[in-house]
Amino acid sequence: MRSGVGWRAVFVVAAKDGRLSGRTRDVLTSTVFFAGMLMLILGFALGPDENRLRTAAAGILWSALALAAAIAAGRAFASEQEAGALEALTLYPVPHETLYLGKLLSTVVQLVVLAVLVVPIAALVYGLGPDAGVSASSWFGFALVVLLGLVGFAATSCFYAAITVNLRAREALLPVLAFPVLVPVVLFSVRATGLLFAGGLSAETSAAVQLLLLYDVAAIVISTLLFPYAIES
Repeated sequence: MRSGVGWRAVFVVAAKDGRLSGRTRDVLTSTVFFAGMLMLILGFALGPDENRLRTAAAGILWSALALAAAIAAGRAFASEQEAGALEALTLYPVPHETLYLGKLLSTVVQLVVLAVLVVPIAALVYGLGPDAGVSASSWFGFALVVLLGLVGFAATSCFYAAITVNLRAREALLPVLAFPVLVPVVLFSVRATGLLFAGGLSAETSAAVQLLLLYDVAAIVISTLLFPYAIES
């Protein structure tokens, strides 16, 4: 695709989705509520033991973010499909890859906003506040891990959302199809987060972050190349 026209179309699609999400706020509200309730329920189930809560924090936080990402990505194409505008969107005189990248960008932004709202809840429930001994460098590393993890979630979930958008049971099929592929990004994110909260930056943490970055690049490239076939199927 021509770089100028292509990237302009990407930002147009992302801006359109951003304005729609800003007006309705249905996706953000539902995902924040779902992720917050999941972390609160599991926090109460684990009991008041602070060491146990801190040990489980990384896995529970990323489970909540993964499920919320599936909800947000599922709405990426559903709004056009429900309005009967999906076919018209694919007829725009730009490569189909720009449609995927625009949806990916808007989904990542939504997930970042979600993380900004949800991570403080996790810090409060699981004892990760300033008195927990987590250094500032660990929090900066954690912010990078969150960004990379959310990009991986969005890249994979948006691709499978395009495959399932025309199916009746798309809400049920999307997690079934996407979650097996998301296992690596969940494992890398949980591992890096657990290491950062437990001991700060280390060679093992750096290796987990590098694997997460590799997953993101591979997911975006493969999904971008296959998206035209997925949306037309």
